[in-house]
Order: sequence, then C-alpha cells, then structure tokens
Amino acid sequence: MKIEKFYLFLLACFVAIGAYSQDGQQKMTGDEKSQQQSDAKVKITGQVFDESGEGIPGANVTLKSNPTSGTVTDLDGKFILMASPQKDVLVVSFIGYNTQEFPLKGKTNVTIQLSQNVNELDAVEIVAFGTQKKESVIGSITTLSPKSLRVPSSNMTTALAGQVAGIISYQTSGEPGDDDASFFVRGIASFGFNTSPLILIDNIESTSTDLGRLNPDDIESFSIMKDAMATALYGSRGANGVVLVKTKEGERGKTKFDVRIEGSNSRPTSNIELADPVTYMKLHNEAILTRDPSAPVMYSDDKIDRTVPGSGSIIYPTNDWRRQLMKNSTWNGRANMSISGGGNSATYYVSLRYTKDQGLLNVDGKNNFNNNINLQTYQMRANVNINVTKTTQVRVNLSGIFDTYEGPIYSGSEVYGMVMKSNPVLFPAVYPTDEQHKYIKHILFGNSDDGSYLNPYAELVKGYKEYENTTLLATLGITQDLNFITKGLKFEGFFNVSRKSHYKQTRQYKPYYYALSSYDFMTEKYSIENINPDSGTEYLDFSPGDKTVNNVMTIETRTSYNQTFGDHSVGGLIVTQYIDSKNPNYKTLQESLPSRNMGVSGRFTYAYSDRYFTEFNFGYNASERFDKKHRWGFFPSVGGGWMISNEPFFQPLSSKITKLKLRASYGLVGNDKIGRVDERFLYLSNVNMNAGGASFGYENKYSRPGVNVSRYANPAIGWEKSRKANFALEASFYGFDLIAEYFTEHRTDILQKRASIPAVMGYQEAVYANIGETKGHGVDLDLKYQKSLNKNAFLIVRGNLTYAHSEYLKYEDNTYDKEWWKYKIGYSPNQKWGYIAEGLFIDDAEVANSPVQFGDYKAGDIKYRDMNGDGVINSLDQVPIGHPTSPEINYGFGSTFSYKGFDINFQFHGSAQSSFWIDYDKMSPFFKDPDMKQKTNNQLVKFIANSYWSESNRNRYATWPRLSTTSVANNKELSTWFMRDGSFLRLKLVELGYTVPQKIVSKWGMSNLRLYMSSTNLFVLSKFKDWDVELAGNGLNYPLQRVFNIGVNVSF
Repeated sequence: MKIEKFYLFLLACFVAIGAYSQDGQQKMTGDEKSQQQSDAKVKITGQVFDESGEGIPGANVTLKSNPTSGTVTDLDGKFILMASPQKDVLVVSFIGYNTQEFPLKGKTNVTIQLSQNVNELDAVEIVAFGTQKKESVIGSITTLSPKSLRVPSSNMTTALAGQVAGIISYQTSGEPGDDDASFFVRGIASFGFNTSPLILIDNIESTSTDLGRLNPDDIESFSIMKDAMATALYGSRGANGVVLVKTKEGERGKTKFDVRIEGSNSRPTSNIELADPVTYMKLHNEAILTRDPSAPVMYSDDKIDRTVPGSGSIIYPTNDWRRQLMKNSTWNGRANMSISGGGNSATYYVSLRYTKDQGLLNVDGKNNFNNNINLQTYQMRANVNINVTKTTQVRVNLSGIFDTYEGPIYSGSEVYGMVMKSNPVLFPAVYPTDEQHKYIKHILFGNSDDGSYLNPYAELVKGYKEYENTTLLATLGITQDLNFITKGLKFEGFFNVSRKSHYKQTRQYKPYYYALSSYDFMTEKYSIENINPDSGTEYLDFSPGDKTVNNVMTIETRTSYNQTFGDHSVGGLIVTQYIDSKNPNYKTLQESLPSRNMGVSGRFTYAYSDRYFTEFNFGYNASERFDKKHRWGFFPSVGGGWMISNEPFFQPLSSKITKLKLRASYGLVGNDKIGRVDERFLYLSNVNMNAGGASFGYENKYSRPGVNVSRYANPAIGWEKSRKANFALEASFYGFDLIAEYFTEHRTDILQKRASIPAVMGYQEAVYANIGETKGHGVDLDLKYQKSLNKNAFLIVRGNLTYAHSEYLKYEDNTYDKEWWKYKIGYSPNQKWGYIAEGLFIDDAEVANSPVQFGDYKAGDIKYRDMNGDGVINSLDQVPIGHPTSPEINYGFGSTFSYKGFDINFQFHGSAQSSFWIDYDKMSPFFKDPDMKQKTNNQLVKFIANSYWSESNRNRYATWPRLSTTSVANNKELSTWFMRDGSFLRLKLVELGYTVPQKIVSKWGMSNLRLYMSSTNLFVLSKFKDWDVELAGNGLNYPLQRVFNIGVNVSF
C-alpha cells in the first residue's frame, strides 16, 4: 500500500504543477500583449510536433525575412530564437514533412505541427546498408520509434513484446542479468540449430544481450526486416530476419545536454502459493501410506498437533523459506546523460549511462559481505563525424559496456528452486545463539541430526560470486562523395574491431550445521550441538571461474549510386564484407580456431514517376563451415511496388485516401549456423584414435586402445535455405494508417541426422545431411489512428497482430506400419508428441481391465488412451498434443493521449495458440531431487493440496494424481494431463507524464523538463492462475517483475 500511496501523492504533485504552469501562462498574456507594441527582437520559444504529437528533433526553424538566421529543434522538438513577434514569420522544415510558414502575430511561445509529405518524396527509410526513399521501399520493414523502447527496465529486449507486427516475443525470467526476452521474426520456421534473428547495431553483428544493454536514448532508428527483399543483402545471415539498430549522431547547432534519471521499485508479478506446514505434514504422511500402508510415517501425530504455523518454535519449526530468502521488493535506478552538437567541421554525440539492478534475495547481518544480486552497468558512447573536405567525411564511433555483478553462488533461479525443494518443518533456518555458543562468530545454521538435508538459507548466504563483462567497440569509417566522377556516386568504408571479455570468481565458506540436542518443555530451555565440527569453516575459500576473450574484426566497403533522369530514378549498391572472429579460450580445438566469413552483396533499384518501383538484391557469401565445393552461396531477391495513390486517375480520391500502395517480393536467403559450435566442420570426421579399447588375456589384464568415430564427414553439407514471398497493402485514410502483409516461407536443406543407416554400412554413428524441409505462412497487420482533437489535445490509437504458422514438409523419421499420427509431416517444428490422458484411474479394477502402461502404478494414477488398440501403452500411442510451445499469434494494442502538458500512454501485449507442460517431478510434493547432493523434499503447493486423488476423493479429474514420495514413472510421461494453455493478455506498460511549459523552464535555464511515472506488468489475464503464465513450464524460475517507476528528463 505504501507504493500505491506514494504514486497517488506523486500524481497530485503533477496536477499541482500543471495548474501552476497554466496560471503562469495566463499571467504572461499581458506581457505578450505589451510586447506586440514593439518591433524589437525578443526571445521566441516553441515546439515542433509531428501528426502523432511527438516532438520532431532536428527540424530547421528560420525567419522568412532572413533565412540565414535560425536554429534547429532539440531532441524533443523545442527551439529558442530571436525574432520580432509583430512582424516575423517562421519557416519550419524537416525531411519527409511539408514546409510550413507560421506568422508569429505577437506570440512569443508557439506550437507548430508539421504534416507528413503526402507524396513522401523526401522521406527516407532505413534499409540494409543504407537508406531509401520511403515510398520506394519494397521490402517488409517495420520501424519502431525509440520512445516506444523506453521502459522502466535495464533490458531493452523486454520492450519488444506487443510493439510491432512480425515480432513473437516472450520473457521467461525476471532475474537481473538473465532477463533477456526471447524473440523471433515471424515465428520459428526451422527445426535447425539457429532460429534467432540477426541483430546489427550500427551494422555490427551483436547478441541479444548486447541489444538488451543498449541505451534506448542512444537509438536513432530501430528497424525489423522481415522478408527476403529486406534481408537478402545479409545473405548467409538473414534467414531468420534482421533487427537493425542505428545509434544517434550529432547535429549542427549549439551544444545540447540531455539528462534522464529514473528510480523504480520491482516486485514479483506473482508467487506460487504454498500450503501451510500442518497440511504439508499430513499430506506427506498420506503420500507414504497411500503407496505402502505398512511403511512408517514421517511425522508423528504429536508433532503435527503441536506445530503452529508462524510460531517460530525451535522444536516445532515452520519455515516460510520464501520469506526467509526473498524480499517483497527491491529498488533499482538508471541515469543517462548525453551531449551533442557541432558545426560545419564536425558533429558529435556523446552519452554516458549507469544502471543498478538488485535482486530480491535477503542477506544475513552476521556476514561481512552482501550476497544479494547486485548488477551495475556502466556505458559510454561517442559518435563523431568530421568533415575533412566538402566531399570527404570521417566517422569515429566508440562504445563500451562494463557489467559488474555480485550475487549468490547460485543463480537467482536456482535459489528460488531451492526454496521449492526444501522441507519446511524439519529444522529452523538458523538457531538463536544459546548460552553455550554465545562466543561463536559464525551463523548457527539448522539441519537434521546427520546434517544431510538441504538448508536453502545456508546455501544462499554461505558465499558470493563475482563476474565482470566488458564489451569494447571501435569503428572508423570514411565517406567519399564521388560526384567528380559522376553525379550520385558515393563510396563508404568501415573498419570495426570489438572485444568482449568475461571473468568469474567465487568465494565461500562451508556452513556449520547444528541440531537440537535437548529441550525442556516446562522452561522452554534448549541446547544445540554442532553436527559437522570437522567440515565447517569460518573463512572464505576462493575458486577461480571462467575467463574468456572474444575478438571480432569487420571490414566493410559500400559503393552506391543514385540518380534521377526526369521521371526515371535508378540506384545501385555494392557491399563487400569480411568478418574475422577469434575465441582463444574455448576448450576444444574446433572452437578455438578463428572463424571467418566474407561476401559480396548488391542492390539495384528503378522507379518511374514515383509510381512504379522495382528492386533486385543479392548476397554472395562464403562460409568456412562447408567444404570448398559448397562454400559459396548465392541469395537473390526481386520485388516490385505500385503507388496507386500517385496515379492521375486516383486524384479524385486523394482527399480521402491519401496513400494506397501495393508491393510484393520473393527471394532466397541462407543460414550457415546449422550446427552446434563443436559441430563446426561437418565436412570433416571426428575421430578419436585413442578411444576405449578391448581387454583380453588372463583375467582381462591386457588392453589396447581402439578407434572411435563420433561423426562421419559429409562434404556435401551446405547452406540451409529459405525461400520467402511477401505481399503487402499500405493505405492511409481518414486518419488511419494500415499495413497488411501476407507472407510465405519454404525452408530447405535443414541439417538433420539420418534416421537410420543399414548395419551393412558399418557406421558407428548416423550421418548428418541437409534433408529437412518446412513451410510456413502468416499475416502481419499494423493499424494506427491519430487525430488532433483540438489545439491542446491529441489522440493516437494503435494495434498490431502477427500470425505465423510453420510445419514439417520433410523429416527423416522411423517407419511406422499403421501409426500415421507418429509422422511429423504437417505439424509445427515446436509441436509436442505425447499421450492423451483419459483421466485418473478410479480404482484398481479399472487398472486391471485397462491396457498395460508404465512401471508400477495403481488407482489414482494417470490413464492413457491406447491409440493403436494393441493392448499396450507405449511410444506408438504418442500423438500430437496441444499447440506449439512457441505462440503462433502475437498481438498488441495501446493508446497515447496528450492534453496541453499532460500525456498518458498504455500498451497491452497478448499471445495465443501456445501450450506448455507442468514438470511432474519438479512440482510433485515430497519428492527428492536426484541431482542434489543434499536430501530434499519438494514443497506442497496449494493448488495440489486443494485437488488431488485420494481414497476419500476418487475424482477422475482431480488436479493431481495419487500422492507419492517418489517419482511414479507412469505419471511423468508427457501427456495432456499436465498440458496448459499459454495464452494471455498483459497490461505491459502504463505511463503518465507532464511536460512543464517552456516559458517556465526557460527561466531555469532549461529547454525541456518532463516528469513521469510508469509501470510495467500491472496485470495479466489468463486461464492459468498458478504462477505467471509467461514463465510457461518454468514456474520455479526467478519470477517476472512488476515495476513501478518515476523519472525526470531534463534538457539544456
């Protein structure tokens, strides 16, 4: 409640400031009137907006009477210049918008809205390796506003969900440093190794972690390239789509300072509800007896009767492990600063960023270290453009990201998992210091008599882990105008080096465990004893961890030509690229060898009368992964567009339908990341000449090593190929902007192991080959409505939807006689095969009269359908169940409303047609984890305690099967019983802001001051209620976070 009250108070402050500022404006009206009586030049302030209500940075504002006297708007579209309010007329222009003349008519503070150029003759779009006129773009490219990527998080990938058509995105962890969202362009169309899109930041290949760490305030443009026309120039890397990010550069004008500071409170969106300790013990005993009535129970009736939840009793403990290990919330912060400007000789953009993200883990005051998650990130960026001559420009880009992490030895998700594996009633987490141990300095951790049980609190606080990640990038570029050869010719060259390093170390002590040795019920006095005096330590031991270094060098050249001859416009681009990557710290020979790729790509465009457009692109790339006969791949694409709204016959409709365009493309793109890193050279065999051999002789005392082949060479292996087609309609009418696209994809030559090799061939292992095929299709829809309600109010409503389905066309599998449902053809690569659960066995008679299933099972366990009617339940009865694990439908919608200085924005994100499965072994209460060294007993979650099969509740459709303390093989089979619907609708973001009028902030030496508060993940609607549905089957992971954020943005 404190957080909610704080936000209400902050909202009241915003309203109060707004009321004061409006009053200030009224008081200044008289001053403005008096100013009209004079022709003297005074300070004119204003702001330039686009049709969506967003400020336009970099717009030119000049005086009609003196075009050389003017200024450029700042990052929020604001400007200040000297003019005569009575006589002067402002001329405002910006690329892609109609130039507007604005008479001051005595005003000293103005608001100017520019309308987009209907013909878009000057508007440009970011495309592969450059820009094109927006109206001539044929490829499927969606551009996101950088403002939409500003969310109260240090990881920008969490902002993508629901923002743009074509992106399928979801997040499965909220742990700082491990919270990257998974995202795919138009879904997953391959069952090969690599399904992620290519990410380029300033044309340098980057990882999703690099993208997540990028400062949104540094972004100039963010584009998603989806079809073959848009991605063909990337050849071997563009099969899964491309995310292209361009960072900001400086602009000519006075130096501009921009500062943003945010503070946020983070807490789980939901937590799994656990049963109380008394119920835990009763059901634990029942789980023992229901499987073996003669077995001894775990807890006596006396212990159950004397246990009082929350009492803090020493002899009858009731641990709420989650509360003991986890805090309810934590505070995080971010601070950004940028400086930009320049003159005729050079322009610059320099930014700094600091973020601090903390976890939800508690720490113990007795330790002299803090082992809660603490991730601090420092970033710097400097982009400098130097005009060496009128035709030569040199570009220098430098950036660095430095992550410093301190936290528990285990990951946050592992700690959260330990909470769910720990018995709550065996011993207290920590014993209070008794008289005998009052001089002991270490923590008195509780445990069982033999010290063999998991104490998650001890595991959390016994030490800490540190790591540092460093990413350094440097780019030197040159742009040479070659108009002296022929008009429109230009050359660009880039040299980039990047270096990533990582190191990790761990420090920990070995806990001393204690157990209760005596207890006086009358006096409640007790004594404890150390049960591991010889194995505990009071000092921190040191363990070195991973140390890695990665160096990448990229050399790129671009030669472009663009010219217009009357109604004819032609363009061309040739790009060469060479990439060299070195990873000397890898542990195997194959991984340690340098990796090299090179290629040539090109684009050729033609347009006639701004109505008809054609384009041909190609990529010609070489990959070291393939034999020299198949090393090079050629990936062409072709497309065309028709701007119907520019036709003379369409002019009668132009006042109602301002834009109508059709475009289509078809092309081939490739993928050379078709195997794991250790399967790099598939055209070579993996042979171990000193493998395990044979023993022979008397008592097998003699042995000789043998030869083992773990992979056979296949020199015919080549590229995975994707043939993509795209058909699109773009229209603008009555304030609506619509983009509708239909796409298809055909993947061939997907890497797969042969299903079977005849024994007579003599192979030890199956051979890899390019034999897999898939096909896919889908729809992207993007709709936006914007309207100026009056001079002070503006409304935007937006929505997008993506449907992407793919299925197997060819998959080498075993041969089945009559079980046609076993074949994968026609199903999604993310489809699961499992058993159809018909319910739970009602009684043992039903068990006896049903087909034989798995292992030892009885009444109350899961009953499966015999699909082929052979009287036995086995793998032949597995059928496709549920939807694919990756959602086939992704959508988002939201709105922005602004009134005077106030603005409110909200965004929803939805997902549909996906399924996930609850893990039976991890979720079943009382189970022991075989992977843990210590003894464990899974917690009892409330939804199981409320609905399970028992002798007194013979419910065929109870939530959980018959209880057990060990895994029941029959119940752990993948089936529809534990299948859940992954669909959801989430309120992803709400933001309320207030921009203080410039008349006020200019008195404080500012050009802009905006206060705002925002929140993410406020609520989610879903059929699944047991934990946050977006975690899917990872319910025991570190939870997703609900964030409440306040911020201020100041410009000077």
